[in-house]
Amino acid sequence: MPTMELGQINTLEILRETDHGVYLIDDEDNEVLLPNRYVPSEFKIWDKIDVFIYLDNEERLVATTDIPYIKRNEFALLRCNQVTDFGAFLDWGLVKELFCPFKEQAFKMKPGGWYLVHCYLDEKTERLVASSKTNRFLDNKELTVEQFQEVDLIVSHPSDIGWNVIVNKKHIGLIYKDNIYRDISVGDKLKGIVKKIRPGNKLDITLEKIGYRNIEPNAQRILKELEDNSGFLNLTDKSNPELIKDTLQMSKKNFKKAIGSLYKQRQIEIKPDGIYLV
Repeated sequence: MPTMELGQINTLEILRETDHGVYLIDDEDNEVLLPNRYVPSEFKIWDKIDVFIYLDNEERLVATTDIPYIKRNEFALLRCNQVTDFGAFLDWGLVKELFCPFKEQAFKMKPGGWYLVHCYLDEKTERLVASSKTNRFLDNKELTVEQFQEVDLIVSHPSDIGWNVIVNKKHIGLIYKDNIYRDISVGDKLKGIVKKIRPGNKLDITLEKIGYRNIEPNAQRILKELEDNSGFLNLTDKSNPELIKDTLQMSKKNFKKAIGSLYKQRQIEIKPDGIYLV
């Protein structure tokens, strides 16, 4: 049984019952109260129970069986319930609201508005707080994704050329406008494909339903050649078989099948002078 973690789901053991609820314990003998409103109707001492740990209004550790909309080190779209002289308070599905200081607001929050935020532990106050300055919690210096890999996305914010997205909760990526074929909005959770890794570890993402990993190897080889040749190959279905073989190490028959597949997926354009990467 792990040590108790603030802002996460913890599996703890029931230690004892009191008038206010039951006390739970971790493997380092740390205790936390589970108030009566969350105590199961039937239980035994030393039963294990999954709870979320956070601070109550008096800054004391408390447990709940309610699952919040966001946990520590996660991103989520939350509604602002109220704004005070100290900052904004967001609805994260628990009795006590999640605080977002003014300094952590990318734009001034207003009651009733919805905002994409990151939940983190403020080391100075040791409190869970929210920040809508989400980019500062993302880093592309060391990528954990590869080209053609399927990834989890959270839509972050629009730009002049497309939409910025959070990739696997770690990196920032971009979906260009011409790769978006449906309505998307801030906070949407989607699946995508790493289409290209540009200099500086910038990630180009596509929302195509079929992943690059599902494309036949010959099609992958053509895509790679296109990437390496500025998005153009001087080959068509009328090209000499020997030229195709020398360029791509595949037969003309396999070449025609592969470019047909890529064309249907709108990943290439076929023109009289050759094929172009979309």
